[in-house]
Amino acid sequence: MKQPAILLSLRPRFAKAILAETKTVEVRRRPIRAPAGTLLVLYASSPTMAILGTAELATVDVLDPDVAWKEHEHHLGLSREEFDTYLYGLNIAHLIHVREPRTLRDPLPLSHLRADANGFSPPQSFRYITAQDPPMVWTAISAATRKPHTEPPSPDDGADDPQWTYSAPSPPA
Repeated sequence: MKQPAILLSLRPRFAKAILAETKTVEVRRRPIRAPAGTLLVLYASSPTMAILGTAELATVDVLDPDVAWKEHEHHLGLSREEFDTYLYGLNIAHLIHVREPRTLRDPLPLSHLRADANGFSPPQSFRYITAQDPPMVWTAISAATRKPHTEPPSPDDGADDPQWTYSAPSPPA
């Protein structure tokens, strides 16, 4: 059985911050139930509208918002005002700790995902990736899990293998 993977929708600045390793904690209003090691596929919402890379779920914490801010403010990548506005009316914050971000060589645009699988729609927040998702999502996952983004491929390690990295197809006609 394949390790589960989660498609996680993020604002573009948060997706980029995770990939740049300046944001290591993502805050959510709803619980995410997944084991450590689950692959997170990072989808940047509008205006980017593309899968930019992946990261690994390290842990999930459920904390009082004030405690969450106090313990993780430097890892959240947002202001206190944004944090409070996002969690308004809630007495708990769900914190997704991420590690090992990997940037795709070529982003995977939503238009290509929809051309590859009619009816594909990114989630509002997150969802598990299923066998019904576009094949190119699985190719990107395969590529992202083979080597950290900090190590460029070399000819000796299978870099020429078409499954090693995702290359963007031509836009649909």
